[in-house]
Amino acid sequence: MNAHSIQMDVVWVLVGTIDDIPRQGSRRVQKGQTRIAVFRTADDRIFAIEDRCPHKNGPLSEGIVHDACVTCPLHNWVISLETGEAQGADYGRSATFPVRVEGRSIYLDLMPTTAAC
Repeated sequence: MNAHSIQMDVVWVLVGTIDDIPRQGSRRVQKGQTRIAVFRTADDRIFAIEDRCPHKNGPLSEGIVHDACVTCPLHNWVISLETGEAQGADYGRSATFPVRVEGRSIYLDLMPTTAAC
């Protein structure tokens, strides 16, 4: 087996329930030095991104959630909850994390699927 065919097993970690997060709100999860913001949209979709704006490291968990985006509370950068990418003319990306919802339980894979830039 070569290095390209090695597949790591995903470890899903229970981080709470949908009811723990208000609609258009968030909660934070800590993984070592990494803070992860888990968001709930108005239509109950769940997303997880690093709790750090790519602009000036603002706490995205304290931002305003709208559609599938969050607006950073420091300088109003809009970040996609789906991709972690800054929207509009802004450039940068926050790491995103896989989410699985079973019933009302929220599970995260604590390995990011997209890296910050």
